[in-house]
Amino acid sequence: MSVFTHLVAELGRLLEPVLAQSATAAAIVLFTVLVRLALHPLSRAAFRGATPAAGCLPMLLQLPVFFVMYQAFSSAEVGGKANELLGHRLFAAPLGSRWTDALGEGGLFGAQGLVFLGLFGAIAVVAAWSAVRGRRTAASVAAAAAEAKAAGPRKPAGRVAPQGKAGATAGARTGARTGAGVGVMAEVSAEQQEVMRKLGGVLPLLSFGTLITAAVVPLAAGLYLLTTTAWSVAERVWLQYRKERAERSGEQMAQ
Repeated sequence: MSVFTHLVAELGRLLEPVLAQSATAAAIVLFTVLVRLALHPLSRAAFRGATPAAGCLPMLLQLPVFFVMYQAFSSAEVGGKANELLGHRLFAAPLGSRWTDALGEGGLFGAQGLVFLGLFGAIAVVAAWSAVRGRRTAASVAAAAAEAKAAGPRKPAGRVAPQGKAGATAGARTGARTGAGVGVMAEVSAEQQEVMRKLGGVLPLLSFGTLITAAVVPLAAGLYLLTTTAWSVAERVWLQYRKERAERSGEQMAQ
């Protein structure tokens, strides 16, 4: 934990000339971004699974980091010395304070209370965004699986058969790939469509659990939750965009 404390403190010192007292809060955001960048290859691999639970592994790997963050802003001493991080603030609120502390200082709309309300509002926006996208993704996957099952492993209609030996070979390969893809989708639909539908309805709602967590952990840990949740949603949007662009490019080349 002392290594983490030292790293965040050094990042805060680098940002202090620009952000003054809020430099350490910005250092936490920057540290979170660095962690997510390191986990991006895993997130990209998980996204290829194309299920509502994609990305769970990167989130699980962040639990030790979140635990260290929680301890760093909850402990009065680190390595036998006074914890210097506890004296830093985000605007009027100490990074080691909790929402209950803010309510005791000035009430819900006091100087510290407003900082927490801003944090909760930002988390709620990200959670709502995640929930909407999660439901749309689950619905599209289930619809595609149902359509593939109903269609069956049939050859695509409306295409002119390629001429010549090379054309016949290419046509056979295309037909094999198409039939195999439809067969796999039908199999997934038959065995997992109902599970995917249920997960698609429940998993997006879990994003709002971050609000409850942020209300009971130190402000610094709440900042970490906000940053990593926003990164997760934005990352999935970007990966989905790249996937759709690649599919459009493949279709154009096929034509």
